[in-house]
Amino acid sequence: MQAPRPLRLSAAILAGLAIGAIAVPASASATTILFVGNSFTYGEPAGATPIVQNYKPGTVTDLNGSGIGGVPALFKAMTVAAGLDYTVSLETIPGVGLDTHYNTRLDTILGPYDKVVLQSYSTLDAAKPGDPATLIKYSGLLAQAFHEANPDVDILLDATWSRADLTYRTTTSPWYGKPIDQMALDIRSGYDAADAASSLIDGVIPVGQAWNRAIADGLADANPYDGIGAGQINLWAPDNYHASQYGYYLEALTMFGSVTGLDPRSLGAGDSIAAELGIGAAEADALQRYAADQLATEEVPEPGMAAMFLTLGGLMCVARRRKSRKAV
Repeated sequence: MQAPRPLRLSAAILAGLAIGAIAVPASASATTILFVGNSFTYGEPAGATPIVQNYKPGTVTDLNGSGIGGVPALFKAMTVAAGLDYTVSLETIPGVGLDTHYNTRLDTILGPYDKVVLQSYSTLDAAKPGDPATLIKYSGLLAQAFHEANPDVDILLDATWSRADLTYRTTTSPWYGKPIDQMALDIRSGYDAADAASSLIDGVIPVGQAWNRAIADGLADANPYDGIGAGQINLWAPDNYHASQYGYYLEALTMFGSVTGLDPRSLGAGDSIAAELGIGAAEADALQRYAADQLATEEVPEPGMAAMFLTLGGLMCVARRRKSRKAV
């Protein structure tokens, strides 16, 4: 499996950490961001109360006019809590990959956005689970289209989680009988391949690996089919495919840290967003930590900054390195 791409902390951010705080500069206008994906982005509950799907739809723009809030609305709420100014849009279609968005909704989604987050089918390819070829092709085509609309656009890919149904019950699945964390690692590898294939893609959001941390630490139950252990949470919805409010909250936290460069733990255990989802303070605190810890593994300090990094006691803010771009 391809190793995660190293990212870098900027000298400015490290300097901010050294004084214990990072000032967010005032901007003349809001940062525009578009989320493109499927039910893993819009918060399909699959048998549960659609609390995430219906979360504050008035705070975001659903380009399909479906009135969905979803994970983008959670992200928006997190930026508001952090004092940031983001204008958030989403375009989602259930059960499809990026090829469908490119082939049927390009006119809808194309625009001069500052940032774009792309999320494809949960197995990389519905017809060929685990094969990243379609993801590689269409993430590259979408990146090119968005780059033509705004040469400075920042494009990220959302690497999603292991599906319990494909690990424990679907015997034809390539992940059947494997450890629960393996699918997320394979999905990440596919997204890394897509990232590597296009100089216009700026990185991968490690959502599935943040889920793996919650499971490995014991807060999240590893196998919902044998019951949820005492004191544990279920990251999956009742279909053991989509996410519960816990899983979507962890997805949003990881996106928040990746996109803004801020530490998800800055939201605090008393985060009102978690409370609105019915997530307790202890669970919110732990989920924020899993997102922050995973983002910390994506980082490599700037040369000469290692000593400062160590004295700070670890990562407190996440920043991504934009890849050098080839002429297009």
